[in-house]
Amino acid sequence: MRTFDLSPLYRSTVGFDRLFSMLDGFEAAPGYPPYNIERTGENAYRITVAVAGFGENELSIESKENTLTIKGAKQTQTAQNGEVLYQGIAARAFERAFQLADYVTVKNAALENGLLHVDLVREIPEAKKPRQIPISNAQPQVVETKVAA
Repeated sequence: MRTFDLSPLYRSTVGFDRLFSMLDGFEAAPGYPPYNIERTGENAYRITVAVAGFGENELSIESKENTLTIKGAKQTQTAQNGEVLYQGIAARAFERAFQLADYVTVKNAALENGLLHVDLVREIPEAKKPRQIPISNAQPQVVETKVAA
C-alpha cells in the first residue's frame, strides 16, 4: 500500500480543516521560523510565528488572492560592545507562505513578546450561504383550455 505525505499541504493551509480533520496522526516538519496555526472560533483562526529579534519595521505581511505571505529581513547591525563570539540567535531572512481557503481574510496582525500573531476570519458572503426553502402544501392548479372548432 502506498502512503502519501500530505504534511507540506497541511502546514501551509488555513481554512481547510474539514478536509484535514479526516487525516490524523502526522506532525508538521520543522522549519524556520517556527509557527502555530490555531482555530480560535468557528470561523476564526490565528497564525503565530516566532520572530524573536525582528522588529515591526523588519517584518512584512501581504495577502494576495488566496495566499498569505510573511517575510522578515533583518537590517544589518554591527556589534556595539565588541565582537560577537557566538551567535545563537537566528537573524536570517525568511519567507513563509500560507494558502488560505476561499473567503478567509486577514483581520489583524500584532507583534507581542517576539511572537507575530495574525488573526484570520472566514466570512462567507450571504449569497453563498445555504438557505432554507419553505415547502408549501398548495395543490397544483389545473389549467383548462378549450379548442375552438
